[in-house]
Amino acid sequence: MNYHNKRFRPVQNTENGETSAETIFHYIQEGNILTSEYSGGRIRKGHLIGLVDPQGNINMRYHQINDRGELLTGICESRPEQMPNGKIRLHETWQWTSGDHSAGSSVLEEI
Repeated sequence: MNYHNKRFRPVQNTENGETSAETIFHYIQEGNILTSEYSGGRIRKGHLIGLVDPQGNINMRYHQINDRGELLTGICESRPEQMPNGKIRLHETWQWTSGDHSAGSSVLEEI
């Protein structure tokens, strides 16, 4: 699974998450290293860095600044699903490593 130069948008998120359908992630992959910049909705600016395993699963860390000027950090595991239209859907489980340290889940789809 190669994520290079693909864009994703959340289609589902738990209430304690900050991303929304307005948040756009632009993934760059070099070998098994994945990075992304993202923004939109409540997110002014965010970055993630992760490792992609041979099955396309992503183990990542992220940091972002929200619309209240807060700097937040977290960890995330993403599992890919190939959709019938050929695009990728990511099933994510994540946890804040700052703030309230709560956990959640989200679904992103390639746009």
